[in-house]
Amino acid sequence: MPPKRASRAKASSTTTKDTDSQDVVMDGHTPAVAIESAAEESNQAAVADGDITAIVKRSVKRTRELFAEDQENIYSTPTEDQLSQRVKLQSKIHDEYKDIQVLPHPLLMRQKEQLEKKKAKTGSVIAPAPSATAGDVDSGVEKILDTLPKKSSQQSSALVMHKPTIHNPFPDAPGGGTSLVRRPVAKAIRPEWHAPWKLMRVISGHQGWVRSVAVEPGNSWFATGAGDRIIKIWDLASGRLKLSLTGHIGQVRGLAVSPRHPYLFSCGDDKLVKCWDLETNKVIRHYHGHLSGVYALAIHPTLDVLVTSGRDATARVWDMRTKQAVHILSGHTGTVSAVKCQEADPQVITSSMDSTVRLWDLAAGKTMTTLTHHKKSVRAMALHPTEFTFSTASPDNIKQWKCPEGQFMRNFEGPGGVTGGGGIVNAMAVNADNVMFTGADNGAMGFWDWKSGHQFQRLDSLVQPGSLDSEAGIFCAEFDKTGLRLITGEADKTIKIWKEDDQAVHA
Repeated sequence: MPPKRASRAKASSTTTKDTDSQDVVMDGHTPAVAIESAAEESNQAAVADGDITAIVKRSVKRTRELFAEDQENIYSTPTEDQLSQRVKLQSKIHDEYKDIQVLPHPLLMRQKEQLEKKKAKTGSVIAPAPSATAGDVDSGVEKILDTLPKKSSQQSSALVMHKPTIHNPFPDAPGGGTSLVRRPVAKAIRPEWHAPWKLMRVISGHQGWVRSVAVEPGNSWFATGAGDRIIKIWDLASGRLKLSLTGHIGQVRGLAVSPRHPYLFSCGDDKLVKCWDLETNKVIRHYHGHLSGVYALAIHPTLDVLVTSGRDATARVWDMRTKQAVHILSGHTGTVSAVKCQEADPQVITSSMDSTVRLWDLAAGKTMTTLTHHKKSVRAMALHPTEFTFSTASPDNIKQWKCPEGQFMRNFEGPGGVTGGGGIVNAMAVNADNVMFTGADNGAMGFWDWKSGHQFQRLDSLVQPGSLDSEAGIFCAEFDKTGLRLITGEADKTIKIWKEDDQAVHA
């Protein structure tokens, strides 16, 4: 038995060897069975070693070899992917790294000096970074980064995002873009000395609150409008009454005298806007359109245009001659308390009870800028006669602005706040000597230096005998054409004229 088993095993082994040799030499090709068995063995070995990543990569590679359309360039990155990757990288670099790609010039110079000192101290030359060899292949992202444009500017505002300066109240300080450079201490503006003001004359004649005042361009007379619905014209030198004009059926809120026509314009709570001919002392035109009381008006200095504003939250631009409304300036959500006109843009400026100030494009009839700095209603506004600036007043603050953009310049600060007693500023006026006056409903009067915002004098208006102390409010104010006289209309039905103290001496 044992010899037979050995012969059978020998025969079977011989047959197996012949079959294997036939499979190996068949057609001169490597059999698929051998490849699959080798792959299975390698997969089993990889699984045994825990290298699943190698199996996944090998599988992905085979799938791409089977299904790729372009067999010649199956291992190159598609053009669409490169373009999208490039756009993505450019966007990310611009959004996140644009301010820190290049260091500011002072830091670069400092690094260069430190490097030179280190070289001189050690006496060794720092070797350059090793360059990539021919066999090194950069990744796709590195290649795309190499193709992106580099910044060549040496001056940069790195580490701090640069923002345009709205206004520089200290012109002596440098306005450089590098925030890492030590700057000199800014100098505060020194207030200019102005003589104190004192009461010169008290004029009585109205039977109601004096709500408006306007000075004639020739500086010989001025007009006032009051709650008694009468417009009175007074001689400026003597204070005597020259004329009374009746026609309004509500208190007269606004007055303006045209510098180029013999016209006086008036408006009031009766929703009427009237044009008076000063040669005949009669009304020659009416301007209809306001839906409620008209609180303010202004005449354009060069155009035959009149601008009125009122409680209907609009400002209306009228053609003087045709009586047609050229524009209806809408945008405010509250009573438009004051309006001013000037030659250059913004040609119309309005302030409103909605705590905003708007600068208007007169040609288009649209808002150029809306100033939202005030927190409470803006009841008074004044234009500087020589500078391209203006100021606005509300119970919370008095602010100065620069045209044409409406840039904020400064706040006017005084002892005890804006009025010293919690009053509301109803009237403002500025003369060519940089003296600004503010009058409040509690009788507080403030005189300010326009350049520095310093309050150099504060007074309390005195009521005429027989009036209550609560009737000390000031509703309107205007300087005469010389700037040496100040005319105020008050709640005690009087008109007061103020002047500078001639005896005052600068200490």
